[in-house]
Amino acid sequence: MNDLWRLSATDLSALIRNRKVSAKEATVAGLARLDAVNPAINAVVDHRPNEALARADAVDAAIARGDDVGPLGGVPITVKVNIDYATYPTSNGVKIQNEIIATTNSPVIDNLLKAGAVIIGRTNCPAFSYRWFTTNQLYGDTKNPRDPSLTPGGSSGGAGSAVAAGIGHIAHGTDIAGSIRYPAYACGVHGLRPTVGRIAAYNQALPERIISGQITAVSGPLARTINDVRLGLAAMSQPDARDPWWVPAPLEGPTREKRAAMCLRPDGLAITADVEAAVRDAGKRLERAGWVVEEVENTPALREAAALQTQLWFGDGYQGMLDAAEREGDPAALVCLRGQKDKLKDFENGGLSRALVRRSTFVRDWEMFLQRYAVVLMPMSGELPFPDHLDMQGQEGFDRVWAAQMPQIGIPFMGLPALSVATGLVGRAPTGVQVVAGRYREDLCLLAGEAIEAGGTPPMPCDPATA
Repeated sequence: MNDLWRLSATDLSALIRNRKVSAKEATVAGLARLDAVNPAINAVVDHRPNEALARADAVDAAIARGDDVGPLGGVPITVKVNIDYATYPTSNGVKIQNEIIATTNSPVIDNLLKAGAVIIGRTNCPAFSYRWFTTNQLYGDTKNPRDPSLTPGGSSGGAGSAVAAGIGHIAHGTDIAGSIRYPAYACGVHGLRPTVGRIAAYNQALPERIISGQITAVSGPLARTINDVRLGLAAMSQPDARDPWWVPAPLEGPTREKRAAMCLRPDGLAITADVEAAVRDAGKRLERAGWVVEEVENTPALREAAALQTQLWFGDGYQGMLDAAEREGDPAALVCLRGQKDKLKDFENGGLSRALVRRSTFVRDWEMFLQRYAVVLMPMSGELPFPDHLDMQGQEGFDRVWAAQMPQIGIPFMGLPALSVATGLVGRAPTGVQVVAGRYREDLCLLAGEAIEAGGTPPMPCDPATA
């Protein structure tokens, strides 16, 4: 049973529920895999094996009593270091916050535990969760298990790296501008940013920034199969009274015609030939699965949406963020923040109100567009995964990164769900696509994602490449 870590969460939970495998056996296998590969990738930066084993024993005892242990009963998972997990630091990859010890769990932790999951580790993120690269002065660099010269993505880079390498069957991440979707893309797995309001959010240790009743960062799952993404979403999205913006929307909506819009260059995005080939290939996979795929020249606004999302992200409390980054002394966080300064001019002089008005317009435009199409298929990024730390290679590198990431920055401004689907490899670099649907229609993203997944994915889990 040493290879239990290779199984999907769906298959493993069924084996545990049917008493063919114990939760303890699954946890021992998961911890052994962590010990074997984590030194090469530094994806998990905090873990307590004895706690995980005790949790597994409790699951096994509940099964023996005939209790319902939940859909993730006994399944090893990981969670990110930027959400509250009682008795652990909510560090967010920052030394100056490492003494902030959570006294309660965030809603997403509680929901995962209620679903029966066994948390075997906490995963790394960049300082303050600012970048599409994962390093900090507290925990160090996280490596991409497919190619250490490439970014593992960020800010949930530890989550993407861990699940790709077989540490945990589902990983928790958070996403404000691609922080789930991009690590999934970079590490060759799948990742879902749900609709705003789908998954309850609350951090006592590090309060969420809430803008006009809308939480801009959301939790979501990364996994090696689309069905495991679905399973993780169902577990995470249960109600919690601490989040007044949680919405009791059903996980399955009305049946829609399988019609997809395929847009290669939304709002003039510059893309490489490999990115175009991946999107076109995904479109053909959808067609083979019975979808009608219409190539469109453009989508509703994304470029302005991305600019406004950046303003909401950094403009509300910018000086405080900059002061904290200067106290931390993290060079990458400072480059990221200082690189936004010119984009935030006049934000405090009515910029927030203007952004919220534009958001209402854009949400309406996208929802009208999605009346015709169940999903939109587009690039995840304008490029294949970047060389690691490209944003630190001068102004040209910084600008190149931000330009390529426009599709993933813009979608959260409207609060829409988006799924990153891994489709293959170019050399050792993963390829993938982004699937977008209307609000609270994650089920449509996952339906299309399954059709795309059926056409092939990178091998996963993978053993970390060492050079």
